Amino acid sequence: MVLDLNSPAHTLWKSDLYRIQLEAPVPIPILCDDILADKPSFLGQDYHGAISHVNASDLLNSQENGAYLVRSSKSANGQFYTLSLKFNSKIHHYKLYVDPDGGLYVREKRYDCARSLVADGLVTMYLELKAPMILQRLTSVNYHESPYMTFTLNKRKLRALSKQNALNKSVSESNFAPNNIPLSQQILGHNLPENVAPVKPHVFKPTTFKGLNWCELCANFLWGFTLQGKKCEDCGVIAHIKCSEKFANDCVPDLKYLRGVFGIELTTLLSAYKTEIPFVVKKCVAEVEARGLTTEGIYRLSGFADEIDAIKMALDKDGEKADLSMEKYPNVNVITGALKLYLRILPVPLITFEIHPRLIDAIQHSDQDLRLSSIKHALLLLPKPHYDTLKFMIQHLHRLEGVERLQTVAATVAVFERYFPGANQNPAMPMDELPPWKRPELILGSHRFPTNRSECEWQWCFLRFQLSSCRPSA
Repeated sequence: MVLDLNSPAHTLWKSDLYRIQLEAPVPIPILCDDILADKPSFLGQDYHGAISHVNASDLLNSQENGAYLVRSSKSANGQFYTLSLKFNSKIHHYKLYVDPDGGLYVREKRYDCARSLVADGLVTMYLELKAPMILQRLTSVNYHESPYMTFTLNKRKLRALSKQNALNKSVSESNFAPNNIPLSQQILGHNLPENVAPVKPHVFKPTTFKGLNWCELCANFLWGFTLQGKKCEDCGVIAHIKCSEKFANDCVPDLKYLRGVFGIELTTLLSAYKTEIPFVVKKCVAEVEARGLTTEGIYRLSGFADEIDAIKMALDKDGEKADLSMEKYPNVNVITGALKLYLRILPVPLITFEIHPRLIDAIQHSDQDLRLSSIKHALLLLPKPHYDTLKFMIQHLHRLEGVERLQTVAATVAVFERYFPGANQNPAMPMDELPPWKRPELILGSHRFPTNRSECEWQWCFLRFQLSSCRPSA
């Protein structure tokens, strides 16, 4: 949380660490006047070459706290350098490593120069000296009383969670919730089936923040100057590195943090757009069913790569307003090409990595009724966004196959099996040469898709179209 110290919200945040950081020593490089032939390019004039720790101490003793120099050591054998630093009127020596990919480091953080490393280190050392109790209490905060839950999770996010709750009609509402139930689960209902309400974890990434920032869990200042904490890529919440580990799976993605739609994890995308099916899938399917049902090889034939890229860019940039009309793209194969590209680059495939082995096991049951019930059970374990999108796609493919039989089961299988874990990489193999677990008619037997399509009966279509992607391991 970026904080204006004069704002009304200032009373919510704790400024002790910020005031203490202002008192911390600043880096004072001790420069070497000699020209050193062995000076590495990534070190500056604060490098003194091969001097002993005694010589380094002599140079630093008369200086103020924060004085430092870099030197080489015979005992290092070229594996590291030594950083000598004066802090709290004592001389400290640290092993200074060089990352081959760039940057200097003593611990986890990488820095572009020794001065930046020392500046960050002095602040941390000073806080550990002056405020050890505050640092120890950082992660012991009550989650429900954190600024994230009481301030950042504002009315907009609460409305989004309430809207999701309205969609989950099968979840019973309760007027009483124990204190240990997260607020987001109190809003959504705390007895959620696995395929009803998506549980969205935060996607925290180490971040270097500009300006003054406060942790949205413990409300304390994010000290330092480089990689002070982590930020969720999907909703923007900010936290200390340790505090970020304490957040519940209650991320409410914000569209302003999403970069396009292709390659975005499905739960994140649907949460941000407040929808049940990705608009990319709905728009492409609508175009295909409006003008491509009588086109043979609609998914088997590829469109021009440059036009598919243009559609991808339009959907990433314009979102739901992107124009996919016949006037813009007369070749319907580029629409199906864009849809296949979207499915192909999903970070987590529609049939998730966790559910895929369950389907493999289910297919191998010798009893057909057990096989079918096991497959249905596995599908019901899919996360709701994956379940709904897979259902939408299968029903679309079933409609496609029903039009003059132009889309055969074998052809559709060959195209779409590559978008799931463990997919067969030989789509050209004739259907009658496929092994038993790859042949839908052997899995189905005499069963066919019912005429009344209830919530679960779409799975019969899944058996016809998608089980070819589930192959037992050798």
